Amino acid sequence: MNDRKRESFRHFMNKESTAGFVFSLPFTIGFLLFMVVPMGLSLYYSFCDYNILAPPVFTGAKNYIKMFTDDAVFLKTIGVTFYFALVSVPLRLIFALIVALILYRTTRITGFYRAAYYLPSIIGGSVAVAILWKRMFATDGVVNQLLRLTGVNSSFPWLGNVNTAIWTLIILAVWQFGSSMLIFLSSLKQIPVTLYEAARVDGANKGSQFFRITLPLLTPTIFFNLVMQMINGFLAFTQCFIITQGKPLNSTLFYTVYMYQQSFEFYNTGYGAALAWVMLAIIGFITMILFATKRFWVYTEGV
Repeated sequence: MNDRKRESFRHFMNKESTAGFVFSLPFTIGFLLFMVVPMGLSLYYSFCDYNILAPPVFTGAKNYIKMFTDDAVFLKTIGVTFYFALVSVPLRLIFALIVALILYRTTRITGFYRAAYYLPSIIGGSVAVAILWKRMFATDGVVNQLLRLTGVNSSFPWLGNVNTAIWTLIILAVWQFGSSMLIFLSSLKQIPVTLYEAARVDGANKGSQFFRITLPLLTPTIFFNLVMQMINGFLAFTQCFIITQGKPLNSTLFYTVYMYQQSFEFYNTGYGAALAWVMLAIIGFITMILFATKRFWVYTEGV
C-alpha cells in the first residue's frame, strides 16, 4: 500500500502541471500578500474614519461624499493631473518616435546613442534627478544663467509662477522618452523592407512612405505606448513631491501627491484610501475609452 502511495505521489510530482504550480507559487503568494490583501484592506479603509494611530471606524460612504461635495482641492488635483497627462504623454510619444526614426539606421555608434537616449528613462524618476531639476529651474539656476549668457537678464521664478511651474514637470516627463523610443525602434525593424521598395518603385517620396506605410503599421505600437504612458502619467508622483510639493497655489499638485498628503501627513488614511480607489476608477475609465477608440485608428492586419 505504501509503495502504491509513493508511486502515485511520484507520478503527481512529475506532472508538468505540478511543476508549473510549484514554480509559480512564490509569485502567487507574493501577489496575494502584497497586492490582493492590501487592496482589500484599502477598500475597507476607504469606508472608514482611519488615522493609522487608532482602529478604523466604519462610516459608510462618508469619505466619498466628502470628496465630491466638500473638497475643492480634490477637484483641483484632478484638473492638474489631467492637464499633465494629456500634454506630457503625446509630447513624449512624438519625441520618442522622432528619435526612433533617427536611430533606425544602424551605424558603428548607434548602440551608444540608443543607450544614451534610454538613460533618462532609467534615472529620470529618481530623487537625485528631481533635485537636480529643481536646482536647474531655480531663480539662480542653470536655465536663468544660460538666458543671461544670451543677453537676457533673467531671474524668472520658473517654479514659483503658476503658469510655468507645471511646465517644468512636463518637460521632465517628456525627457524620459527612452522606453517608448526603444519600443518604437523595435517595431520599425519589423516593418518589411519590401513595402518601402515597392513604394519607391511607384514614385512615393519619404513623406508618403511615412504616412502611408510607417505610421499605419506603427499604430498598434502607438496604442500600446499610449495606454502605458497614460497610466504612468496619471500615477506620476516623484516629480511633484520633490520639485514643487504642489506649489504655487496647488497649481502642480498631482493627485497621487494629494493622496499621499492625506494618508501620511494629515493622517486621514481612510480618506486617502478612498482617493486611491477613485483614481483606480478614473484610470480604468480612461483605459476603456482608449480601447473603445482602438478600432477606429489602429491598423490590424487582415481586418
